[in-house]
Amino acid sequence: MAGHSKWANIKHKKAITDARRGKLWSKLARNLIVAARTGGGDPAMNLALRYSIDKAKAANMPADTIEKAIKKGTGELGGEQYSPIQYEGYGPGGVAFIVDALTDNPHRTAPEIKKIFERGGGNMGTSNCVSWNFKTIGVFRIKPGIIEEDALMEAVLDAGADDVTSDDDGFEVTCEVPAYEAVRKALDARKIPTERSEITMRPQSTVSVDAETGGRVLKLIEAFEDHDDVQNVYANFEMSDEVMQQLQSA
Repeated sequence: MAGHSKWANIKHKKAITDARRGKLWSKLARNLIVAARTGGGDPAMNLALRYSIDKAKAANMPADTIEKAIKKGTGELGGEQYSPIQYEGYGPGGVAFIVDALTDNPHRTAPEIKKIFERGGGNMGTSNCVSWNFKTIGVFRIKPGIIEEDALMEAVLDAGADDVTSDDDGFEVTCEVPAYEAVRKALDARKIPTERSEITMRPQSTVSVDAETGGRVLKLIEAFEDHDDVQNVYANFEMSDEVMQQLQSA
């Protein structure tokens, strides 16, 4: 598993402080606004909105806050106008980064992201300088002990999933984006709970990092994630379990 993917699994299991939760809810609200503005306020007809609602619920966002954000997106309530924008570049050790943002002022956000790259020992590049190495896929994480692997494969492969893999943390189901909703429905129909489900960008090739470089990479990820406009950060680093343990205990 790519280092960043494994690190995301670890972070997902950690408790979210009130301050971090507030920042996360703000980012998720932006996502809901843009999804509703782009595809309408009916999640049954708007996969992006359905996905955004699922993420908001997973973060324990109150139902009325979700509804308010959707109404802002559909124009029923006034609100800011956010636009999606993607930044690409390199971090320490030549690790490739993609930073997804939603901003109401690209002229403000771009230089701020550029500065974060530079302070973190990297540099921002041009469009498609690293995105060619990433593929957008659907991912579902399932805890161990819930279902046997054969039964899980039978449920999801028929629905269009590409692969089922296992590790100490359970199972991972991957699929093409068009099959995401069908796979989600197949899991729901079998009453198979997911620990996490998302549409993400996964690197096709990775860069192995040691503890020193890995620490700098993770600090850069955290700096991006702390920016109010940033929604997602993807990177193609790979680190061994030993390096991961070193960084966790540091």
